[in-house]
Amino acid sequence: MLTIKKVLSAAVIAGVIAAPAGAQSSKPTVVLVHGAFADASSWNGVISRLHEDGFEVVAVANPLRGVKTDGDYVARIISSIKMPVVLVDHSYGGAVISASAVGAKNVKSLVFVGAFAPDIGESAADLSAKFPGSTLEPTLDEPVSLADGGKDMYIAKEKFHDQFAADVPAAAAALMADTQRPVTLSALTEAAPGAAWKEIPSYFIYGERDKNIPPRALGWMAERASSKETVVVSGASHVVMVSHPAEVVKVIEKAAE
Repeated sequence: MLTIKKVLSAAVIAGVIAAPAGAQSSKPTVVLVHGAFADASSWNGVISRLHEDGFEVVAVANPLRGVKTDGDYVARIISSIKMPVVLVDHSYGGAVISASAVGAKNVKSLVFVGAFAPDIGESAADLSAKFPGSTLEPTLDEPVSLADGGKDMYIAKEKFHDQFAADVPAAAAALMADTQRPVTLSALTEAAPGAAWKEIPSYFIYGERDKNIPPRALGWMAERASSKETVVVSGASHVVMVSHPAEVVKVIEKAAE
């Protein structure tokens, strides 16, 4: 009886399963980490363009359970990649990569896409409140109670388009609202355990009309991190990677140089 191991071995010998293209590529692997109220499909427009330009991509399914646990999960994925990495995040994912990239020798640059870049001890909630402009809290739906006493947070579907993705077509925003993944309340208030942007070259891009994270806060974090390049997309919402994937890819590829 054939085992899975024997089948895979035979396939490799027969050339059915080829070595990953990234193994022969001189370009770094791009690792994408989504944020709260989204999933890995939010990077689809970015991924297709990166593939066209010859980049290998890993779009992580961020657990959205807590900064340290999510950061540890992403760190394990990074450590499994035997190539240089450009680590890209969105929103809450910025806190995750700021933790996961600490000490990661293969991470060459960080790209913050409408994202938090917390210092050690800061939380996403702290940074959202640093400057006026966030309208997220009133749009949140009734929390879902978890077995451990925690709470899962969602954006109310009828408010999702205007709050989260105002510059995305209504039909696409409705799908995003239906498939949004919850983040725990504790993840948004958890103090960051690391600040990799202090050691790794960082790039920033965000929307001028972000309603989740105040643009002033995003600009302030970029300046604090001594951003190598900061791009503010005119009229763009919080999901700038969905509405303006070409601009986001341009920054990622700049970080990959």
